Amino acid sequence: MLELATLGFLQKQPLHGYRLKQQLELFMSGCISVNYGAIYPLLKRLEARGDIVTLVEETGESGSGRKVYCITDAGRDRWRRKMLEYPHESWVNSRSRFIIKYFFFSHLHPTERIKLLEQRLLVCRLRLQDLEREDITSSSDRYEATAWRRHLANLRFEIDWLLEQLKQEKLEDRRLQELRVGD
Repeated sequence: MLELATLGFLQKQPLHGYRLKQQLELFMSGCISVNYGAIYPLLKRLEARGDIVTLVEETGESGSGRKVYCITDAGRDRWRRKMLEYPHESWVNSRSRFIIKYFFFSHLHPTERIKLLEQRLLVCRLRLQDLEREDITSSSDRYEATAWRRHLANLRFEIDWLLEQLKQEKLEDRRLQELRVGD
């Protein structure tokens, strides 16, 4: 997930490691934790693989140099592949991964966004069916039952939100198709 988000942020603009960490921390704090011990080795791997390059080295306030990184065409291709993949992972990770992907939706074509929204909707509906079948809210423990009801309410809210996003994306896709036919 960190790689996906890093390539996504570098697609928006070139960044040095510290600024990238700030951006990632601000955005991803709701999804995963971010630390320097993960970012700088990731940047080295991405650079060694050719997904990013050092655009310029600046002298920082402390006198030490800082590299400003930008994404390459290979990095954009890798980012797109990672955006469109559906790894088998836990519910928590899949939810975090989807939010990260959604944050960078503007870099995708409407049909790609529709595909990702439909996949997430399917996963959420299946999860809701499984939980409802388990009758998880009937626990005699008041706190446990309340926590499960909250989880189900959040899941239903996410499904409604996904349906609304899907509706908007399909309208946008139809509009773009009509523009192409009109040309």
